[in-house]
Amino acid sequence: MKPGIKLEGKRVLVVGLARTGVASALFCAARGAHVTATDEKPEAELPTAVDDLRAAGVALELGGHRAETFLAQDLIIQSPGVPAEMECFVAARNAGVAVWSEVELAWRFLRGRLIAVTGSNGKTTTTALVGHILSSAGLPTLVGGNIGTPLISLVDLSSNATLAVAEMSSFQLETIVALRPDIAVWLNLTPDHLDRHASFQLYGQAKARIFENQTENDAAILNADDAETPRYAPSGPRVHWFSRTRRVMSGAFVRENEIVFRQDGEETVLLRRSDIGLRGEHNVENVLAAAAAAFLGGASPAAI
Repeated sequence: MKPGIKLEGKRVLVVGLARTGVASALFCAARGAHVTATDEKPEAELPTAVDDLRAAGVALELGGHRAETFLAQDLIIQSPGVPAEMECFVAARNAGVAVWSEVELAWRFLRGRLIAVTGSNGKTTTTALVGHILSSAGLPTLVGGNIGTPLISLVDLSSNATLAVAEMSSFQLETIVALRPDIAVWLNLTPDHLDRHASFQLYGQAKARIFENQTENDAAILNADDAETPRYAPSGPRVHWFSRTRRVMSGAFVRENEIVFRQDGEETVLLRRSDIGLRGEHNVENVLAAAAAAFLGGASPAAI
């Protein structure tokens, strides 16, 4: 069961007013929170949605951040474009104020199941593929996250039958608390975003948080061919692998012209390799990961 949260009457600060921040502020305001939104940019450089925030009763602090505002909150929502190590965040956390990413907030209210996809490369393609396969299979599917539509914007569209497929970046994952994907996919890890993460190791640790709260009832999917991600294989969920170079004990692999999924000793042919319309070996990996996630999510081989 998800840890509950009641927003009504809570003091909530949303930091960063790009698309995700605006959606988060409106979401919290609609649920009775006392919302303040802050951004370093002046109003002239912000989206026209600022008018929507005012209409919803959101207080605005623009052109800079005030440390005292951060300390006066019950909850702070960090937009992915804002560094987690910013002094105001550090002071707030030290004072006991909860600091969450938008995906953490969204997950607390999201109904149905969540498939989360991360990776240094290919996560947008793979997220879109998973969503397309599930939708083609006739399953109620929502697609969002870092791919475009913020996950928080999908909450009101979700139901207990919904499968939400969300791309998640390291910036979103580094400030989760309890977020627990039913299926989590980690495609690969290469040096990236080291301007935000102090080291390659810390970047990998942020990505690995996608598995942090999973249990034996959940599934983790990792790239057996990647040089880095296998070392982060979790112990909590059931682990599946994908590989284009060798057969794996559990997961998806290439056998001649077949994409095969093996689980509990049984093998299921999901599709033919020759049916993959995307060019490049990297896209074979993306298809392997997407097919595995969609199959575990309930799609039949015919839909894949």
